Amino acid sequence: MIFQPAALALLLAASLNALLLGGSGVFALHLLRHWNPASGSERQIALERRTYLVSTLVGLSLLLSLPALALFVHNADAMATFFTGAMCAVGSLKANTWGMPALWAMLAGFFLAAAWLVLNHLDSLGWDTPLLRGKYRLLLVLAPLSVVQAGFLWLYYLNLNPEVITSCCGSLFGPAASGVAAEMAALPVAWAMPLFFAGWLLTLAAGGAFLARRRFGRLFGVLAGLHFPLALAAIVAFIAPYIYEQPNHHCPFCLLQREHGYAGWVLYLPLFLGTAAGIGAGLAAAVRADSLADVAPRVAAGLAKVALAALGLFGLAVLLYLRRSHLVL
Repeated sequence: MIFQPAALALLLAASLNALLLGGSGVFALHLLRHWNPASGSERQIALERRTYLVSTLVGLSLLLSLPALALFVHNADAMATFFTGAMCAVGSLKANTWGMPALWAMLAGFFLAAAWLVLNHLDSLGWDTPLLRGKYRLLLVLAPLSVVQAGFLWLYYLNLNPEVITSCCGSLFGPAASGVAAEMAALPVAWAMPLFFAGWLLTLAAGGAFLARRRFGRLFGVLAGLHFPLALAAIVAFIAPYIYEQPNHHCPFCLLQREHGYAGWVLYLPLFLGTAAGIGAGLAAAVRADSLADVAPRVAAGLAKVALAALGLFGLAVLLYLRRSHLVL
């Protein structure tokens, strides 16, 4: 399995990302210890020169790593045919003990990377680099996470065995299953559906209020972040069954397949984009640096527009799938 082109691309990208971020994490420790913008010492000047190079390299690495999550899930879904018992990406990910941890690590890395890119962009717009310490503290989280992520990916692909009989998505989302996934699948539609749409509308309302009045930016960022797990729970609880038109089929990964019209990509791409942009808008709105007093609100507004468009598209897609379904729950 390790010789698949997609797997090799993921392993190479994750390894290079871990190597670069690991080295940058060491630099971040040195910078946070010795950074003193009021000093004109030779060490301070050297730090100022190196930080531009490190920030550029880290930003490029994180930007290129964002699509890795989609590629990993797509490859896991494509490999399902290699394993007995697998029907979708769930079977591939559960073929050994490292698949699901790799997925969760990449999921966390996606949103942290997006947040770092927003902070780095804002920091580059300020004449005094006001967010430098904050973004390098966040880098100290991203650096070990990238190493863990690369380790999980290597362990996952190296330990794949086509002769292993894996389990289908029913073992994770079925009525006899246990755990968080099974609990989401068992949520009553009578209150899961109103709760989801209420959260969606509240998030859009907060974003609209921020664009109209330049207030509630941080609230919008928080709501965009909270909307993400609510949306995932809704997909498992009732959106997926409506798309499948099968009341007991709750798997969010089968939605990625052709036989279901690639509905997963229609839903997940705007959801992830909208969530990342919404969180970024909240971060930008929370900036209080004097050198970014005019710039940060404009960046926050731009990100809020992207978030509103993406999350609005996500909600409209959900409504369309519910309306066209013949299932009644």
